[in-house]
Amino acid sequence: MTRRRPSPRSSRPSRRSGRGGGKLRIIGGDFRRRLLPVLDSPGLRPTPDRVRETLFNWLSAVTPGARVLDLFAGTGALGLEALSRGAAEAVLVERDPRVAGALTDNLATLGLRQAEVITADVRPFLASSPRPFSLVFVDPPFRQGLAGDCCAALEAGWLAEDAWIYLETETTLSPEVPATWTLHREVRAGDSTGRLYRRTGEAGESPEGDAC
Repeated sequence: MTRRRPSPRSSRPSRRSGRGGGKLRIIGGDFRRRLLPVLDSPGLRPTPDRVRETLFNWLSAVTPGARVLDLFAGTGALGLEALSRGAAEAVLVERDPRVAGALTDNLATLGLRQAEVITADVRPFLASSPRPFSLVFVDPPFRQGLAGDCCAALEAGWLAEDAWIYLETETTLSPEVPATWTLHREVRAGDSTGRLYRRTGEAGESPEGDAC
């Protein structure tokens, strides 16, 4: 998961940017410790290793066989991690053609044929014909008011009945999510907070058991 995050620091060169210089490291699974190049693009940064490791520990029982949707994919750090850990398929949506092209190259390098990169803006994509996914990653650019709209749009057929949704936003934002989502865990890193939700199917219903 790599995102463009407008902030006072966005003009600084990222230590993880630069094709042939910056690298994305896959944490676990079949491609554990593989390093992939990260395109040199302002604000493009993989989610920190610690956050990804924590998230996928929570999702250890969920990821194998999952149908994954990675919105605002960037380098695809979360989508790639899920595929490495046994996800059955993944759709990664990224609007920047150069970034999407680099992501496609990395998928080819790993030989991941069960993944598809779609070059599109997320909002029009979510207005298209939906199909349900069991695991969804949502990490929109910060401070652009996209989180709430995207979460609401996912309820129009994009989520399996008991889907898991990871939402990452600026820490100062208290995101509005559908009433059918129950907060499971959250993790904070720097100026961002990641929240893992489970879709319960009915407002106010609590999920049975704890799959993570």
